[in-house]
Amino acid sequence: MAPKKSKKNVENMNSRLKLVMKSGKAILGYKATTKALRRGKAKMILIASNCPPLRKSEVEYLAMLAKTTVHHYSGDNTDLGTACGKFFNCSVLSILDGGDSDILASKE
Repeated sequence: MAPKKSKKNVENMNSRLKLVMKSGKAILGYKATTKALRRGKAKMILIASNCPPLRKSEVEYLAMLAKTTVHHYSGDNTDLGTACGKFFNCSVLSILDGGDSDILASKE
């Protein structure tokens, strides 16, 4: 039963992410995310499961300073890029505006 529930959560997050990409504002990539965190623009950060540990800890530290929520995406960087509707890998994603999605309200 546990794998089915986790798959449902992943699909739920993917559908929310798709809605953010369509109606909200999100930026992909480590460099742009760190800039958004330093400026205080980021509302939520998503980190892929296979993001390098040093990079992951640096993003988490900046997010802690900026008081921004961090969600550890269960898929790898290929899955995160695909969920955003892009044809490339993405290990870090920053949501600036949620749009019509309730992704910022739901802190899973």
